[in-house]
Amino acid sequence: MLAYLFWHRPAERSDVEAYERALGAFHRSLARTPPVGLHASGSFRLAELPWLAPASDGSRAGYEDWYLVADHAALGVLNEAAVGRGHRTSHDRAARLFGAGAGGLYGLLEGDPPSLGEATLASWVSRPPGSTQRELGELLGDGMDPRHASLWRRQLVLGPAPEFCLLARELPPGVAAPRLPSGWTARTVEREPLGSL
Repeated sequence: MLAYLFWHRPAERSDVEAYERALGAFHRSLARTPPVGLHASGSFRLAELPWLAPASDGSRAGYEDWYLVADHAALGVLNEAAVGRGHRTSHDRAARLFGAGAGGLYGLLEGDPPSLGEATLASWVSRPPGSTQRELGELLGDGMDPRHASLWRRQLVLGPAPEFCLLARELPPGVAAPRLPSGWTARTVEREPLGSL
């Protein structure tokens, strides 16, 4: 399973409540008539988006959308369907209020993707450039309950986000600072679900 992630914030002139309503309408539209290969989608409010440039007022707040798809082919179908018949109106309403964004593609390493909506914490883990300990990333999920958490690894470098993401309600020991190899870093971000998933 793959997850397309989109980190974004509204344009500075946009009404935040209208932006959130538009996001919700778009995800409800996808849930009502899902494109082939789309398992679920949803949006989360975040107090900070560490890898997106701050707004002119210095704020790092924003949104994180998750689109769970079966495979790379389903990602292409979603791309076309999002602006196609049945979804275009809700997509365009959100797009008109959009300000800045970045995306990423992640593959599921372990855990239960339906738990995505329950996860109020996201721990983003980076390893130092040139690290030969790539396989240690798979140990980040150590101690997590796979029914209520999931571990993801970046598939392509499409954006600025870290290589690993662990989603959970409580962070497991695998991402605790004392457990991380030298040079590896973890940053935890709180997430508030806005709808769907």
